[in-house]
Amino acid sequence: MYCSNCGKEIDDKAVVCIHCGCATANAGVLKNLDKNMIVALLLWFFFGYLGLHRFYLKDNSGGIKMLLCFFFSWLVIPAVILFVWWIIDLFKIIDGSIKPKDESSI
Repeated sequence: MYCSNCGKEIDDKAVVCIHCGCATANAGVLKNLDKNMIVALLLWFFFGYLGLHRFYLKDNSGGIKMLLCFFFSWLVIPAVILFVWWIIDLFKIIDGSIKPKDESSI
């Protein structure tokens, strides 16, 4: 891909041009998310520690595991695991690598 500002070649996934700093078409982080994934992102933000976004995406086993980590978070290690898992899920939702288990639209 080429920069629309300076015309130099840049990576296809680049958000900004490394030569001139101009934003590319990839600059909108949430532009590829459909409405269902935005709902999943909101569920992640408000109730992610309970795994509700996983249940919404029809990943019941992942949701149950997150719920169990929450209930046993007083043991500290499950709390750390839950926090790391919660952060990783944010990037997976934004990236689009986490989808409904049955590949259907929600």
